[in-house]
This record gives sequence, structure tokens and C-alpha cells, in this order.
Amino acid sequence: MTTSNKKDRTKIFRNPFSKKAYICMALVMVVFTLYRCQTYKPVTSVVQPPAPKKDTLDFNTSKVLSAGESLGKMKLEPGFKAELVAAEPMVSTPVAMTFDNRWRMWVVEMNGYMPDTLGTGEDAPSGKIVILEDKNNDGIADERKVFIDSLRLPRALCLIEDGLLVAEPPYLWYYKINGDKPGKRTLVDAHYTEDGNVEHHPNGLLRALDNWIYNAKSSKRYRKYGDNWVIEKTHFRGQWGISQDNYGRLYYNDNSTNLLGDYFSPGLGLTNSDQNNVAGFIERIVPDNRVYPIRPTPGVNRGYVTGTLDDSLRLINFTAACGPLIYRGDLFGPAYLQNAFVAEPSANLIKRDVLNGQGNVMKGIEAYKGREFLASTDERFRPVNLYDGPDGALYVLDMYRGIIQHKTYLTDYLKKQINKRELTQPLSCGRIYKIVPTGKGTFNRILATNGIQLAEQLGDPTGWIRDKAQQTIIDNKLTDAIPYLHAALKTTDNNLKVIHALWTLEGLHVLKTDEVIAAINNPDWDIRTQGLSVIPSVITKTNYKQYVAALQQLLLKNDDQAAPYIAFVCNAIYKFDKIAANKLLKDVAKTYPSNVFVADAVISNLQDREVAFQKELAAVVPDSTLAINKRLKKVIANRAEKLRNHDPLQLKKEFPKGAAIFASTCQTCHGADGNGIRSLAPPFNKSEWINGDKKKLISIVLYGLTGPVQVDGHLYKAPEITADMPGIGNNTEFADEDIAQILSYLRRSWQNNGDKVLAKEVAEVRAKNKGREKAFTVDELNKL
Repeated sequence: MTTSNKKDRTKIFRNPFSKKAYICMALVMVVFTLYRCQTYKPVTSVVQPPAPKKDTLDFNTSKVLSAGESLGKMKLEPGFKAELVAAEPMVSTPVAMTFDNRWRMWVVEMNGYMPDTLGTGEDAPSGKIVILEDKNNDGIADERKVFIDSLRLPRALCLIEDGLLVAEPPYLWYYKINGDKPGKRTLVDAHYTEDGNVEHHPNGLLRALDNWIYNAKSSKRYRKYGDNWVIEKTHFRGQWGISQDNYGRLYYNDNSTNLLGDYFSPGLGLTNSDQNNVAGFIERIVPDNRVYPIRPTPGVNRGYVTGTLDDSLRLINFTAACGPLIYRGDLFGPAYLQNAFVAEPSANLIKRDVLNGQGNVMKGIEAYKGREFLASTDERFRPVNLYDGPDGALYVLDMYRGIIQHKTYLTDYLKKQINKRELTQPLSCGRIYKIVPTGKGTFNRILATNGIQLAEQLGDPTGWIRDKAQQTIIDNKLTDAIPYLHAALKTTDNNLKVIHALWTLEGLHVLKTDEVIAAINNPDWDIRTQGLSVIPSVITKTNYKQYVAALQQLLLKNDDQAAPYIAFVCNAIYKFDKIAANKLLKDVAKTYPSNVFVADAVISNLQDREVAFQKELAAVVPDSTLAINKRLKKVIANRAEKLRNHDPLQLKKEFPKGAAIFASTCQTCHGADGNGIRSLAPPFNKSEWINGDKKKLISIVLYGLTGPVQVDGHLYKAPEITADMPGIGNNTEFADEDIAQILSYLRRSWQNNGDKVLAKEVAEVRAKNKGREKAFTVDELNKL
């Protein structure tokens, strides 16, 4: 255990030199410390500082600022202030965190990320999990304990039961906690990530309302049953960071997209592998991607591309969106409840979005035009993750470093920007802030220690308290809470308490059938949706008939919001009664034939039996132009297409390096099936760019492509997909032979029939375009 005094905020440097050099370095550092470093206690908050005059700001440099100085560079929405919670050496390079029941912060430190523009030594075991505690309750962390060190690029963590999940690529570990020290380590998933690009590794480990643990950049979810871990497939979501709203819907984004999310409960709808997209999942919640930095931001990876920066060199649209948070506290006031906050470290800002739900659809708009919730003129202010706190505040993890672009896609342009303003060093900084309203004090609500009181806290106005109360009851198997949980389901004045009580009972495996049926008949839609969502978890061979009858009755009520859920849960009924499930599917399809959400929910049940269902449905819904028939026809076509694909095992044998690069670098955006991923990238399968002119294809992979681009008859452009594909030609890890292998693999995969690409062909294109930095446009490629 190590501790730190708040009066000592100077940086700690490790010296590899001789004793004489050490003395010289020490003298230099004394001078530097006197000049640069301050204790951060005297300046712990800032309230809307006056905007600095343009002629006094020098954006050609990027000085390392103390935490107090950096606070002074922030401009916040009127009525809010930022307060410092921790800074170096108390914390370094924070990228993820969680609070425990004692309000201590468990923080992931990714110290090894991009030590320089080459990523030298990035794989060194320098990452840590640390515990930060505010011992004297003044709002500033004053004790640091290292829980685990020597981790390679750790990226996520999750407290559950008496242990801690830790994501350390490629593994997901579970550590028992013994007195703030790691105990027995269990391997939960040996393939939590694929090898390769750090930017595309799963992360998040969010304990959601439905008691499953979800991730961004992943199609897996996890749950602990006794000593066993269950891994299930779920919808592929996002890139960095994941959050939920009060009703368990998940939200995420990719680096060019403000906010994506699901309209339905996350455990539904992924049961038909021939269905490329399911309506209501991976939806664009906020379509506007405009950002408003308050300083020039030339240091973005594609800053040289026309339309990336405005005339004053400020970023125009998101390029590093991450860490989305749905605010669920009560400190900010009703106007901010269920608002989304999104970090943009490349532009040194945090955006606020206002969300509004209508029916099953959730949409949102940016809270303001021309400004942001928080913006800074400090280029090294890098907000990378956002969290609700037990006090209702919004917590900000500031990586505080110059380089945030990973080497895989680092352009020469950005390398020059990094060198120009000396952004590589230092690597030991990091800050945690919290955002609070001015004039309001904050305090941590005391979390109860017994089941009865915890059951009462399921109705707390702060989402963090409700979540933690639910998790604590389940983790500790507090059976004394069960009678009170059953009673809470009958509450009429607090639907959030009812919802959490329902899922807490599910987590304890004592939720009753009549309670679920009562929930799906509740007049409050928010409770009905939870009752419907929980059915797959509690249905058995002894109670399925009751659920079938209840769903049939619900369908007769013409509840169009409930209709997709009825269809989704038919998959659970099918295991016990195929005839009843099929009839219910036909009934809901007949009732709502033009509803795309119902159509996709119905189709999600039909793996390998779409054709038979199509024939049965034709008798009751003959109109081929209706959504159910059109979408069913498309999935049947998808199935036929897959059967025509080349043998993937043979291709892996023929192009082993190409297959490996595809898995680690390409499939996270373009899909494992080569059919693209909604909101990210177009398909490879049957793409004229993949199958066509090899010089054009090599040029794209080496230098990138700026959209829009037409693929297989469809024009892909922002915001449907990310506007640009970065090149990897500047990455020294990929030799010409490697690039030839991946392109050969793509040109032979699925239904592509292009000939092989040779290493010498890659070298020729590279030589012809020597010195090129800009990505190609379609027009440029067509002139080759």
C-alpha cells in the first residue's frame, strides 16, 4: 500500500542514468518543479472562467499544466463547476473506473499506451488497478493503494460479489479480493479480445439492469452463476465506453458518432444469424455530430482532410467520440435527468445531448448550438470516460497526455503535429474531476448494509444508489430482503423501485410467475417493458403456458409498444411449445405487418425456418410490400448468399497472416461476415473495390479512403457510416507481404473472386505515392 500527502503533488520520475547524471537530473527537476508544479488543493474548482483573449493564447505550444492550471482553462455551462478529485502522482493515465460500497474509486491506469509515436514498449507490463480513497471527506483523494500492477494495457474493470473482473487483452480475469489485495485469479475468457489494434479491443464491463455484464466493441455478455461464468452472444456495440438509462437500454458510440443505442432490452433479438441488422438495435440516437472546441485543434489524425477542420483550425465533427454517459443522478436537476454526455478528447470537450423517447423510439438533439457543456483550451485535457457518482456528480477521467491516437492508424501529419508541440512527454500525468452545480454541496449517500434497507434504496433518486443496492443484495444473497422486494413490486408511486425490485428478484432466482404477469399488465409502460424483458430468464416448462396466455391477451389490447417484445420472447417459448410460439408469431405479424420493429422481432425467431414461415404467413399477410414480407425476403436471401461463400477454413490455411490481420484490424468495423457493420463501415463481400483494380485497393489500404463510396450498388456516406477509412501504410508493423496477405484473403473470402495481391505490387504502389499523407477520394482513385 502506498499513500500520498495532498501537500506533495510533484511528479515522480524514475531515472535509468548514472549517479552523476541522476544528480544533474535532480537539479533540473527541482527547478522545473518550482516553476511548473503546484499543490492542487488551493485551486480545486472553476466556475465559468472568462474566455481568454485570442491574442494572448499561443496554440503553437502545448505546455504541461498543473491540475489547478488546467482547471482554469475549462469553460463550463453556466451554473456548473469542475472540482478536482485526484491528480498525479495520486493517479496516472486513468481510462476506466468504478466505485465500491465505501465510495472508493477503483481505477484502471493504462500507463503503457503509446509511449511515443512508434508505440515503443507499449506491451510492457506497466498498467495498474489502483484504489483511491478520500479519507478525510474533503472531496479529494488522499490515499492510493495499488491493487494489481504489471498489467499489459488494462482497459476495464467490474466489481462483482467478492472479486474484481479485469480486462487485460486478450484475457478477462476474475480476482478474488482479500483485504484490498488480489487473491485467487480465474480466467473467465481467454478470448475477451483479439490480438492487434488496441483501439478495437472490447471494453466497458457494465453491470446492467438485467444483471448481465455488457461491453463496447464486443458481441459478448457475461454473467456469474455460483463459481461458473456464462458467456453469451449479444449485439455488437460501439467502440469505447458504454452506459445505460434508467430502463436498462444501452448506449454507446464509435469515434465519429455522437450517440448510438438500443430501443429494446439488450438481451433480446440476437437469435437469427442470417439477420444482419435488427431494427431497434444499434440505432443512431443523436444524428448531429457537430462539435464546438474553444481552441484550434490541428492535432487530429485527419486534420489535413478538407472538411475536418474549419477556417480557424477547429474540429468540425466528432473524430474521437467516447465514454458516453446517460446521466441518472438527481444533483443536476430534472432538466438533466437521462441526458447524455459524450467525451471528445481530440477536441478537449464534453458534449451534452437531450434525449426524448416516443413509443419505443429514443431520439436526441445536441443541447446547444455553437458551444459545449465543457470545453478547454488545454490541448492535453483528454476526457476519455464519464461516470455517475454516488453523490450525483458527473465524474470525468482525464488521461492528460499528448498522444491519444494509436500507432496502427497514426498519420505522418499527426506525427508532425505531435513533434511540433512536443506532445509525447510526460507520460505520468492523469486527473479525475467531478462536475457539480454551483451553490450545491455534494455528499455521498450512505449505502445500507442489510437487505431490508437496501431494498428500500432501490427507489433512491440517484441511479448509482439503485444499481449498487440491487447488486449488493444479489452479490451477498441477502435473503432477508426478499419479502420486501415482493412488496416493492406493488408500489404505485415509484416505478423505478418496482423495476429494480423485479430485476433483483430475478438475480436472486425467486421472481414469481404471477409477479411477471402482473408487470406485463401494469398500466405503466416502463414496468410493462421490464416484465416482458424478464420472461426469457424465468420461463420454464412448468409456467410457459401461463406466459403464452398472458401474451395472447396482451396482443388483443392493441399495445403497439409491447408488440415487438411479444415477438422477441417467442424464441423462449419455442423451446417448450413450438406450435404455440409459431401461432403467436403469426398473430403478431398479422396484427402489425407494417411495423419494422415487429417484423425484425418476428424474424429473430426464425433461424433456418424462414422459408416455411414465409409460406404460412402468405395466407394471412399476402401483401409483398409490407414490412414483414420485405424484411423476411431479405433474410432468406442472406441465407442463400451465405451458402455460396468460399470455405473460410481453407482460406485461413492459405492466407494465415491475412486471416489474423482481418480478425484483429478489419472485422471490428467491417464485420466478421464481411457484410459491414451498421454505423461503421460498408461491406467487403461483393465489393467492387475489393474485387477490382488491385492498385486502387492497395492505395486505399495504405493511405485510406475519404467517403462517400459506392459498394455493390449502394452509396455509403456519413452519417450512415464513418466518413473516412484510415490507412495503415505508415504503420511499420505491417510489411508489404502482410498487406499483400490481407488483401489476398479479402479478395478470396465470402463470394469475392479477385486474384492474389503480391508483395511487390504493394511496394510499387507505396513507391509511386512516396510522401503522400492524404487519404484518397473516389475521384482520385478512378483517375489512377
